[in-house]
Amino acid sequence: MTSEITSEKINTAAQAFSHWKTVNITERIACIRQLKTTLLDNKRQYAEMITAEMGKPITQAVAEVEKCGVLCDYYIENAATFLQDRIIKTEAAESYATYEPLGVLLGVMPWNFPFWQVFRFAVPSIIAGNTIVLKHASNVPETAQLLETLFTKSNFPVGIYQNLPISSKEVAAVIANPHVKAVSLTGSENAGISVATEAAKHLKKSLLELGGSNAFIVCEDADLDKAVSTAVNARMQNAGQSCIAGKRFLIQKNIYESFLEKYILAVSQLKMGDPMDPATQVGPMARADLAQEVEEQLNRSIAMGAKVVLGGHRNDAYFEPTIVTNITADMPVFNEEVFGPVAAIITFDTIEDAIKISNNSRFGLGVSVFTQNIPFIKTKIPAFEEGAVFLNEMIKSDPRLPFGGVKKSGYGRELSEEGIREFVNIKTVLINN
Repeated sequence: MTSEITSEKINTAAQAFSHWKTVNITERIACIRQLKTTLLDNKRQYAEMITAEMGKPITQAVAEVEKCGVLCDYYIENAATFLQDRIIKTEAAESYATYEPLGVLLGVMPWNFPFWQVFRFAVPSIIAGNTIVLKHASNVPETAQLLETLFTKSNFPVGIYQNLPISSKEVAAVIANPHVKAVSLTGSENAGISVATEAAKHLKKSLLELGGSNAFIVCEDADLDKAVSTAVNARMQNAGQSCIAGKRFLIQKNIYESFLEKYILAVSQLKMGDPMDPATQVGPMARADLAQEVEEQLNRSIAMGAKVVLGGHRNDAYFEPTIVTNITADMPVFNEEVFGPVAAIITFDTIEDAIKISNNSRFGLGVSVFTQNIPFIKTKIPAFEEGAVFLNEMIKSDPRLPFGGVKKSGYGRELSEEGIREFVNIKTVLINN
């Protein structure tokens, strides 16, 4: 796409914003309701495109599309409440805060959840009155165009949502465009640094949802079978290509052998194969070079003493579900984000030790803790340096819950009430007689 066409699209978005911001929220919500209908009426087509472009097993791709429908329902039901004026008691005759849209927003989105990531950024932003230009990942171009077509088919005015088929090198120029008021990126740490730097140059707001190396802690009193089954899904779903996947599995010493035996058995039974086959649980990674990166991280860890107890082999873009033990904190499988189906198993003595190991990461997206002593673990929640703590559950995004991280996992929050207020002007109004 030429820079002239990109500028034209941004101009179109700006013109659309001048009208869209005046549209009553009930009309905006009506468009989202139509979006949900169109989405679900065509969910098989969209899921098949996700699978074809980035290799996600078809059953997981269908589930991703359906989850987007759940998000639409959530904001259809709650957006008007979230955006209503907030009365603030002061000495004045009236004082309140309003939530007004910013304008044209740039989204830079990844390939691993190519529908969900876009929806959780775009839907609340559009309901709030903003317009969207979106640069999607280069390896999902057809999905990116399908998303624009989906919004067009859902009775949105021209310019509310537009696809920008541009390269990463062209993102800086879009951020610099005076019509673009803010940017949201979901992606790698390096991509986040680049986008945040460009946004800062122009004093524009940025939201970053970056990598993670989530700890998955299993205490000695946990329901072991539940912990094992959840741990399989937490690491191996989407071939491990998830920022919120459990990556470092911290097991209390006196249940380590029992957990490992059960975990190896459960992971070994996963069906790997054609992602279009509904029976497939682990498909290929999105690209062969990404699988090579995981292989390289694993090999460096092995050279440092890590032991592969299951898997460890790559065939082009397919990477076997892998379990690694004998982990130390200086290994790539511990201190880097491994974006593939490799589970690093680590032991700990006390919960204080587990917290220390968990926090020994530049990332801070989320942590899962499995235990039956909920009152005790609740007292430890403030000690975790994370954006989320889930007890007896894997970390997952939910439209009802704020989502985001700390440290090198980024800043800002998506979803829930916080998410719809990320890209608004919180305007204070005070009136005296």
